[in-house]
Amino acid sequence: MVSRRLALLLALVGSAATCGGRQVAEEPQPQAVGAADSAALAAAAAPDSRPPLEPGHIPIPPLGIIELVAEPLPVEAKRKIRLCAGGDVTLGTNLDTAWAGRASARLGYSVEAFPDPDRLLAPLKPLVADADVVLLNIEGAIGEGVAPPKCRPGSTRCYAFRQPTPTAAALRAIAYEAAVVGNVANNHALDAGGPGLAATVGHLEDADVYVTGADTLPTIVVTELRDTVAVLGFSSAQAGPDPRDLEAVRRHVARAATRYGRVVVTMHMGAEGTRAQRTPNTSERFLGEDRGNSVAFAHTAVDAGASVVIGHGPHVMRAAEWRGDALILYSLGNLLTYGPFSFAEPLNKGGIACVTLDHEGRVSGAVLRSTSQRPPGYVEPDPRGHAAWLVDSLSRLDFPQTGARLAGEAKVRR
Repeated sequence: MVSRRLALLLALVGSAATCGGRQVAEEPQPQAVGAADSAALAAAAAPDSRPPLEPGHIPIPPLGIIELVAEPLPVEAKRKIRLCAGGDVTLGTNLDTAWAGRASARLGYSVEAFPDPDRLLAPLKPLVADADVVLLNIEGAIGEGVAPPKCRPGSTRCYAFRQPTPTAAALRAIAYEAAVVGNVANNHALDAGGPGLAATVGHLEDADVYVTGADTLPTIVVTELRDTVAVLGFSSAQAGPDPRDLEAVRRHVARAATRYGRVVVTMHMGAEGTRAQRTPNTSERFLGEDRGNSVAFAHTAVDAGASVVIGHGPHVMRAAEWRGDALILYSLGNLLTYGPFSFAEPLNKGGIACVTLDHEGRVSGAVLRSTSQRPPGYVEPDPRGHAAWLVDSLSRLDFPQTGARLAGEAKVRR
């Protein structure tokens, strides 16, 4: 028996193209960065440009400025929901394993094409140990067997990813006491075609992973304490609801907010690569594709009732912004991308954002836990907080009035 969500998914992807969607290109062409901005971003991104973050050494800002201070979050008296979200996750690919040989020659040691997915995810488990809900962007299909080719012969800017089937169970195991949600609204969900996307949804559901982004229906996530949060995924690619249709976005989010109160929206939008760190309030294009206006989308989602908007797609960290009591994270970068990816600065920077939602859906606290990757895709926590420094610098540049202020892992306060 095919589930209602899977039936809708099959109908949705039946006529979708399978040749679109790209991953990180070596020389992307998104928004340019000015000389002054480049200097500020370079200082933030340099591996040793700032001292380690320590409690008690962060100046208190003027009233009304948002600051993150390096101290543990207090235990809340009222029951709230703790959402921890990360950016792109790809645990290898079985569609083309030739990259492993090239990586072995480049790195000087043998590179596994299919390492144990539990081992790859293990460094992230402490970073989501306090979560009620974990939300990750699944960048690529999950499954085995023959798949239709996505990329044209000779293409140098087309990538296809399909992770082995055990990936689904490994994702569930990242936090057994939390509900785990996988977003499939992105430009690599159809890398194994429409049947491949349906198989991905099936594998995730069989592993007890909630799936969002397959359609316009909110995914209702139930926590261990039987609280609920609604999650909606959007993507400017073929898979997922279109974030460029703002009236439809408003309608979908408002419908979920009216019924469930706490709504989390995830978006896969924007240009890609090292030159895409800035967040313009305009439509972005990449490799000839219209990737949408992420600022307009996020503001529309929040105004319709979203508590949090989680962004990914540019493969780099972007700014964070407050809009009332809602928090917008425009891109959390690459969290764990094992395989044929670039790990040049700042593509190797990522983070896990943990946001606390009260019973009315307001953000009552947030932290950003910085991570870093090294070839061919091993992730580890970054105690120096470079991703947080980047987000802080970018927030000041792009949203001088509403941008969040960050200093490592810390509590948000006004």
